[in-house]
Amino acid sequence: MLVLILKLLPLFLPLFILPLLIILFFNKICSVAVFKNLNASLTKTLKSNPLISQIIALRQHKEVKFQWLSNLLVSSPSSTFITRRPFGGKIVFTANPAIVEHILRTRFTIYEKGPNHKNSFRDVFGDGMFTTNGDAWKVQRNIASHGFSSKYLHRFVDNFLDFELTERLIPLLSEATKNNKVYDFQDILKKFAFDNICMTSFGYDPAYLSPSSQNDKFSEAFDEAVMISEMRYRALHPIIWKICRFFNIGYEKKLKEDIKVMQNFATSVVKPLKQRIIDSPTSEENKLKNVLERLLKHNPNLSDKYLVDMVNSAILAGRDTTSAALTWFFWVLHKNKRAEDEIVNEIRQKKVKAADVDHHHSHDSAVEEIKDMVYTHAALCESMRLYPPIAINFREATTDDVLPDGTRVTKGTTVAYVPYAMGRMEKLWGPDWAEYRPERWLREEVDPSTGEKRWRFVPRDPYSFPVFHAGPRICLGKDMAFMQMKRVVTGVLERFRVVPAVEDGFEPVYLVSLTAIMQGGFPVRFEKRI
Repeated sequence: MLVLILKLLPLFLPLFILPLLIILFFNKICSVAVFKNLNASLTKTLKSNPLISQIIALRQHKEVKFQWLSNLLVSSPSSTFITRRPFGGKIVFTANPAIVEHILRTRFTIYEKGPNHKNSFRDVFGDGMFTTNGDAWKVQRNIASHGFSSKYLHRFVDNFLDFELTERLIPLLSEATKNNKVYDFQDILKKFAFDNICMTSFGYDPAYLSPSSQNDKFSEAFDEAVMISEMRYRALHPIIWKICRFFNIGYEKKLKEDIKVMQNFATSVVKPLKQRIIDSPTSEENKLKNVLERLLKHNPNLSDKYLVDMVNSAILAGRDTTSAALTWFFWVLHKNKRAEDEIVNEIRQKKVKAADVDHHHSHDSAVEEIKDMVYTHAALCESMRLYPPIAINFREATTDDVLPDGTRVTKGTTVAYVPYAMGRMEKLWGPDWAEYRPERWLREEVDPSTGEKRWRFVPRDPYSFPVFHAGPRICLGKDMAFMQMKRVVTGVLERFRVVPAVEDGFEPVYLVSLTAIMQGGFPVRFEKRI
């Protein structure tokens, strides 16, 4: 039978290739269509001949399409516009906080991650929180909350961060100051985050940041699998990748190989932990050090597959976002010496105060020291306003609806909110929105006990600053992420200056993927701070 199929395959292959070429052609030129709420002249042009106008528009803006779309949102009176696609379907892009709140909280139950999202990413993330909706998502959310809410887990994170900083990151940067070589800081931060999320989530230390570490097959497979899944999601029509998957060719063949590596790794991690909990069902809560152990303590009957899906989802959520946020933070800080000086002064002041604390409380004081670094916290928020780790997020309407600005949404319509554009809106941040100014997050007040002036952090409305999402799906690891980022900032800036190895006038490209990375990496030199 197989021999017969192989003989007939050349006869039928053209029937698949021709439609595929047509689809790829349209995917190249027709990914954006009719725009709504632009200036009158452009709207008239688009309405008069939408197909031609969209082709011309894409040709003019194909290299900076996301920046172009963001600029349209910023300049739109309603901060919203609509696109239509050649094979049907509609996408509503928005930077309107009222609409963001509508889809993430008010009408949360009808705006889900749609079938295209689930189908594109399910092979990699199974039925983890990244792909599920409704009751299945609620169950996982409740289960995961047990792992993230414990003070013992925070202590574990803090201890491992100390180890990763003092034994790996700082020695690496110290060596870099001696040889004056250029390093890709984005890659270093990504390896740091990868080690940390693996230890925090399931107690496995890949030592990816260690100088003696070899290329990690799991990390490489994970990166590639996420990239290919995203290519699926962004394809004009699922038939493109489904044909390749059917014939097991191209990227789809590579994806299968990557998934096998990922599953073998995750299974090798999950099974011993699960057995440990089974063997010691009465383990004390404070002895369970990582998220997976705590989940199994509360839910011992979870299947291996379910746990593997959660492992992969945890890595996606905790690795790339923090490393992307820190990469852009250090870039912005280099251009704002006044803010860098303020952070260094804050670090030194907290160190002096911490040194006066009784030795027996040194660990707790270190945690409080990080929590109390309000200027550093504000500086991180300000860099994420301008360069959010996740630039755009998509939801799909499961029923007809009307958005707060009157836009009608039919079932199946995608609504995308764009944090990157929201961070650049004068109506949200004032006429100085383009300035990097951490003080916009702070309020000066007088300490009643000492009479000294101090900063108090003033958070923004999460629907105007949805960097960690908002509503029921708000990031469970938000506090943990800030803890990690502030520890890295403190450890690095206390000892080193981070100097980009670029020419004057260079501006990095904000490359939008699942997370927004710096295209080509972040080349830097490290100088010892005096």
